[in-house]
Amino acid sequence: MLQKQVQGIQHFSVLLSLLRDRQAFLEEIRQQVRLHNKISSLLVSSSIFFAIYGSIIGASHSWAQAISSAIKLPAFYLLTLIICFPTLFFFNILFGSRSSFLQHFVVLLTAISVISVLLFSFAPVALFFLITAPDSYQFFKLLNVLIFGITGSFGVKFLYDGMQLLSQQDEVGKGTRTTILRSWLFLYAFVGMQLGWFLRPFFGAPGSKFELFRAVQGNFYLDIVAAISEILGYR
Repeated sequence: MLQKQVQGIQHFSVLLSLLRDRQAFLEEIRQQVRLHNKISSLLVSSSIFFAIYGSIIGASHSWAQAISSAIKLPAFYLLTLIICFPTLFFFNILFGSRSSFLQHFVVLLTAISVISVLLFSFAPVALFFLITAPDSYQFFKLLNVLIFGITGSFGVKFLYDGMQLLSQQDEVGKGTRTTILRSWLFLYAFVGMQLGWFLRPFFGAPGSKFELFRAVQGNFYLDIVAAISEILGYR
């Protein structure tokens, strides 16, 4: 029991070192310092933060949805990373990068971990509106879409800075890899939105029965437009 508690503290200490001094953390990645340890710690700590936030947004429907969303939200971010990672890695290798598979993966994982921490920091806000406005489903959904957008943009910025740091050791093809990274970020966003739509519901419409997964129909953008229209009284 004590050993598990120590391991848990170690996992979070790795994440704290990332938050406190990201330049030093990224420099350790560049020098390939304890990469396996960083991967396991970031996976555990980020999954916990994602699960907490997922349970809050799922609680807007039911306990079953809260448990489902607590599982699906960490899976969503990890699956998006796994789907898009090979494209970035092999294109970078093709255009001169000498960074290893693990170095690339840890940099992407640090960005995911930053998103998880920021989501966790918004958890009290989401919980406040869940309690004080329980009947405003569309508002609660749009609020969380905004929160996901804000946290995601910070994660993307962190990822961009991390990949740029890795590129400093390989000047050949650096400009091309920067262009590839910018294009890849758009790919990552589109894959993430489509995967999120496929894994829905994360919230669950009030009055509807619990569904683990919903039939694939429509798209993310139309759903957001419909939510805004309902809030503004157009439907």
